[in-house]
Amino acid sequence: MNTISSYSPIHVVGGGLAGSEAAWQIASSGVPVILHEMRGVRGTDAHKMRGVRGTDAHKTDGLAELVCSNSFRSDDATSNAVGVIHAEMRMAGSLIMAAADRCQVPAGGALAVDRDGFSEAVTKAVHDHPLITVVREEITGLPPSDWDLAIVATGPLTAPSLASAIQAETGEDSLAFFDAIAPIVYRESIDMDICWYQSRYDKVGPGGTGKDYINCPMDEAQYNAFVDALISGDTVGFKEWEGTPYFDGCLPIEVMAERGRETLRHGPMKPMGLTNAHNPTVKAYAVVQLRQDNALGTLYNMVGFQTKLKYGAQADIFRMIPGLENAEFARLGGLHRNTYINSPTLLDRSLTLKSRPGLRFAGQITGCEGYVESASVGLMAGRFAAAERKGEAISLPPATTALGALLGHITGGHIVTDEEPGKRSFQPMNINFGLFPELQPGSIVKPEGVKRFRGKDKTIMKRQLIARRALADCATWLGQESTLAESA
Repeated sequence: MNTISSYSPIHVVGGGLAGSEAAWQIASSGVPVILHEMRGVRGTDAHKMRGVRGTDAHKTDGLAELVCSNSFRSDDATSNAVGVIHAEMRMAGSLIMAAADRCQVPAGGALAVDRDGFSEAVTKAVHDHPLITVVREEITGLPPSDWDLAIVATGPLTAPSLASAIQAETGEDSLAFFDAIAPIVYRESIDMDICWYQSRYDKVGPGGTGKDYINCPMDEAQYNAFVDALISGDTVGFKEWEGTPYFDGCLPIEVMAERGRETLRHGPMKPMGLTNAHNPTVKAYAVVQLRQDNALGTLYNMVGFQTKLKYGAQADIFRMIPGLENAEFARLGGLHRNTYINSPTLLDRSLTLKSRPGLRFAGQITGCEGYVESASVGLMAGRFAAAERKGEAISLPPATTALGALLGHITGGHIVTDEEPGKRSFQPMNINFGLFPELQPGSIVKPEGVKRFRGKDKTIMKRQLIARRALADCATWLGQESTLAESA
């Protein structure tokens, strides 16, 4: 390790998005980091996967490998909470966002990346930083006591030995939810005489053209036959995980179908904003969308098609989709179990384990959901740990920022219901405007000349104002004007 810094190193366990971002933030502050990553020694085993016997969730040894979708979701910082957290992370010098920007592929209004290029960019940046040392080893228990400052960022696929050590330390049972992986189709196997390119409402996003999705139309009879096949399809059993809730933002396609015949048509298969280029006068009853998954444009993932169907059933059922009759799959879907800790009870506001000062948690294991959310918690944990190492006051992001809103959910979002005393209600959460504090009364003013101002128009203005306030307050925070003491 390079010894140009006089500070003792901070240890980060886990080289995913959160761990890589945490290490980057620490090193960028002038403090050395030792980043411990088990891939290269052992993989994220199939004990976390179902339907993929003997296969690891991760396929490479690269840092920040994307396992599920290649989308970072909306990049609109004017009225979308995800876009706001993108912008805040960029302001804070995020490695993850810098790599995503460099490796983007067209995706309408979203920021999507070439997954291999993205991981390679993060890996190179981390290895090239003079204050970061990457050690390939499995940490089987909690960090040893001589690691006075450490961050556990092992993600939703935390190895069982470490998960058991966390449980033993906290005295709390780990919570869990299912998360699913969508299939990826070879572009050349899609029938473009049936399908067409178009983003919903022709929306143009970063690196996009307004024609960034491949759309597969269904009429009513085809849709009903497809729903019937999903409901009766052969799925992987989960007897050992009974009682484990799904995360609603990542429901398997067949579970959505079981919730009602029209659920898919009003969810991932909604036809709104799309016009069939081959038959413009006929409105599709439902539409399956595929999004570009790599820079070459050779792979497309099926949007919203996470599944726990067995491999044989997947291929048969998904080839019922018009245009995918001859589809060849680069990867079929799978399902894995994600674990996370009861953060509001166990962590303080700087993400430190209350029972063990100096030990922080970051990423999805804290109960956030999504790539950027995971990385953003790593960003905050890294900044907090670096400040502690340097003897500086820990600066918390204001609750009005996207970072602060997500931190508030993780460290203060626990509610005990009267109906079920003692039941944990803390659940994984994507960043959304519901986590932000309300605007000051009178902030929303009807535009001049507008007679009726309510509903959608008022909601849009509210989101725009919240986004504007968040970015302004984040800029102030990055000037270190809000300290832990002041906001306690």
